[in-house]
Amino acid sequence: MNNNKNSGIRQGVTGVTSTVGNLTGGLLHTVGGAVGTVGRGIGGTINNTTGTKIVGDGLATVTTGVEDGVHVVGKGLEDAGKYPGK
Repeated sequence: MNNNKNSGIRQGVTGVTSTVGNLTGGLLHTVGGAVGTVGRGIGGTINNTTGTKIVGDGLATVTTGVEDGVHVVGKGLEDAGKYPGK
C-alpha cells in the first residue's frame, strides 16, 4: 500500500516536472532559434553593407553557437521530467 502511495506521488511530481521542463525547454528552443536567426540575418547585412565577411561571419558564428547551446539546455530540461521506463 505504501508503494502505491509513493508511486502516485512520484507520478504526480514527474508530471509537473515534465510539464515545466517541456514548457521551459520549448521556450528556450524558441529564444535560441530567434537569437540564431537574428544573428545570421544581421551578419549577412553587415557582410553585404561593408563588403567584408569577417565581422558578419563572426557574429553569425557566435549567435549560432548561442542557439546550439540553448537547444542543448532546452533538451536537458525537457528530459528532466522523464524517468526510466517512460
